[in-house]
Amino acid sequence: MTVLVASDLDRTLIYSTAALGLTMPDPVAPRLLCVEVHESKPLSYMTETAAKLLAELTADPAVVFVPTTTRTRKQYQRIRFPGRPAKYAICANGGQLLVDGVPDRDWRRRVTARLAAECAPLEEVHGHLLATADPEWLRKARVAEDLFAYLVVERALVPQEWIKALTEWAEARGWTVSLQGRKIYAVPRPLTKSAAMREVARRTGATTTLAAGDSLLDADLLLAADAAWRPGHGELADAGWTAPTVTPLATAGVLAGEEIVRAFGRTAAREVAQESAREAARESVEAAQSAETARTAGEIGTLGS
Repeated sequence: MTVLVASDLDRTLIYSTAALGLTMPDPVAPRLLCVEVHESKPLSYMTETAAKLLAELTADPAVVFVPTTTRTRKQYQRIRFPGRPAKYAICANGGQLLVDGVPDRDWRRRVTARLAAECAPLEEVHGHLLATADPEWLRKARVAEDLFAYLVVERALVPQEWIKALTEWAEARGWTVSLQGRKIYAVPRPLTKSAAMREVARRTGATTTLAAGDSLLDADLLLAADAAWRPGHGELADAGWTAPTVTPLATAGVLAGEEIVRAFGRTAAREVAQESAREAARESVEAAQSAETARTAGEIGTLGS
């Protein structure tokens, strides 16, 4: 069997210095491993324990680990995870499917066609962001992979009324707004991580899917998985969001990432063990049936002679 593990990255699996959430006394703080460097500076971390657990998880041939992120390909490729390299990765919130690091052109064509049919064009949304954002709190405006737009802002200065108005404006045009740290994302509604995850599951023949994420843009991914986890921080936690197959964690910060990887490993191992037991039971039944068939055939042969 195959277990697919699709995990959001930033503030779920890896953490910037600002997002670490190290509230414990310094002498008992976890040891950290840097997994991303940007412009010669360390940027993102996991605990050493989480790194060890991830390496163990990816070493299991029954597990397909799929990094699943809103990052662009370039941003994703800065990350160096421990363990076996991921064959598949989902970038740009599902807009790019990487296979051995190479974008899948067929997937991108399918995504582009659907967005053109169902959403207002990117140019309109990007223009609206630039026209309505206040230079007092706007720091950068970006377009990612020609798929969606985002702003880098001084979050404390952004009026809630502006975010609410933007959300309503975007929803009427088939777009979703998500606030993550200092970034405000505007993403086409059909551009989802779950759609890309389902495609990877189809290609790999995965029978079980596990997922984790912290933001509004992860909700569809968590709902699409057989089992999922969300940390005790982020948009979903702030909203008290959960679902029957989603486990809300109380832990926040980088230790939540460690708890999530541990849950992935424990659940994947259980699923594999249960499937092995079911397979053994099936083989036992088949062997018994074969023996019974042979015995019956022997009895018939004896009667015939």
